[in-house]
Parts: sequence; C-alpha cells; structure tokens
Amino acid sequence: MPTSIRLEPATEERLTQLALLTGRTKAFYLREIIDRGLDDLEDYYLAADVLERIRKNDEQIHSAADVRKELGLDD
Repeated sequence: MPTSIRLEPATEERLTQLALLTGRTKAFYLREIIDRGLDDLEDYYLAADVLERIRKNDEQIHSAADVRKELGLDD
C-alpha cells in the first residue's frame, strides 16, 4: 500500500545518509522502522486500553492467589 509521510528535514537527512552509506533504499529503512515499532505501539496502546477499562471497573480482574487456586497450583 503506497503511503506518504512528511519528515522533519533533519530526520530526512539522517535517513538519506543512512541509505547512501549502506546502499539500501530509504523505503527499506522506513519499512524496518514501522515493522519493528508497530509491535511496541500495539503493546503500549492495547495495554493502556485495558488499564483504562480496569480503572473504570469495566474489566474483570483476578488475583494471582485466586488464579493459582483455580488452577490447582497451590496443592
């Protein structure tokens, strides 16, 4: 999917230099940044959503002791 973004001039210059020095394309590095960073963003924002639901009492929670007991791990 073609996408365009605007980069700060300093960021674009860094990306250009990296591409020139390594012989890879700027698109290669942008895909790498997105692929690696997306996992972190998903982890953060999905966890933040769960935390907000917990704070609003819209999410069921279980204590570690209850989970151990339910799974029979305390026997």
